Amino acid sequence: MAKASDVKNGNILRFNGELVQVEEFIHRTPGNLRAFYQARMRNVKTGKLVEYRFRTDEEVDIARVETNDYQYLYEDGDSLVIMDNATYDQHNVPKSLFGPAVRFLKEGMNVIVAFESDEAIMGQIPGSAELEITYTEPAVKGDTSSGALKMATVETGAEIRVPLFINIGDRVKVDTATGSYVERAKG
Repeated sequence: MAKASDVKNGNILRFNGELVQVEEFIHRTPGNLRAFYQARMRNVKTGKLVEYRFRTDEEVDIARVETNDYQYLYEDGDSLVIMDNATYDQHNVPKSLFGPAVRFLKEGMNVIVAFESDEAIMGQIPGSAELEITYTEPAVKGDTSSGALKMATVETGAEIRVPLFINIGDRVKVDTATGSYVERAKG
């Protein structure tokens, strides 16, 4: 067990039986009252925000979390099969860990997964992905209005909005967090 004074931003704590990640941890000393730590934490599984005041000598349970790079191999029902790049061990992790960005995940892509004991608790895919356009309406000659967008399907099956000049077979860079078109891929 650690003391509240050992906690740092980004730590993962076992708090009320749940895993929470510390987003903000501030030491406060109000006037003539006792000092305390004001914590803002996010539940790892549900994403809910938790606020709590820790006494300075209060015991906390800092979870031992290992974060590693893995390579995404393939989808298996509601889980993804990933491989450790160093040991070649394969793990099944829930697809839900990656949130809506999972629709831009392509086989062979590197992902970051955090494990607590043997349980996968967090997943993160790269901030952008280069994907090929598999379907989109052809551009109409003469339609050069700037900023106009049309729907397109990328190789992972996700639909995004792209500028009119993008055609089937083009490679585009997509922001995986927002699902928005960034630019046409070079090369």
